[in-house]
Amino acid sequence: MCGDCVEKEYPNRGNICLENGSFLLNFTGCAVCGKRDFMLITNKSLKEEDGEEIVTYDHLCQNCHHVVARHEYTFSIMDEFQEYTMLCLLCGKAEDTISILPDDPRQMTLLF
Repeated sequence: MCGDCVEKEYPNRGNICLENGSFLLNFTGCAVCGKRDFMLITNKSLKEEDGEEIVTYDHLCQNCHHVVARHEYTFSIMDEFQEYTMLCLLCGKAEDTISILPDDPRQMTLLF
């Protein structure tokens, strides 16, 4: 992974968890060839561990194939919620939780 290719390492992305793609706004250009172009996604894998899906892949410079970052995305279901996480030098870090119920119990107001 290359911190010289990105504007900010592991930027906080709030609740934006990407299963695929690249956050090109954070890509300043390849530290090896100096070009700023689209990224290649390689070595993509999906594995399941204890009910959790884990997607990993590498971001590569499409010109010289320099490895810019390794991307990890996870998805799991805990109780009544879907939980997502993302960790990547280029795309950032993020977490999100979404209710699987029609009405999110966290959004319910108490009636008196």
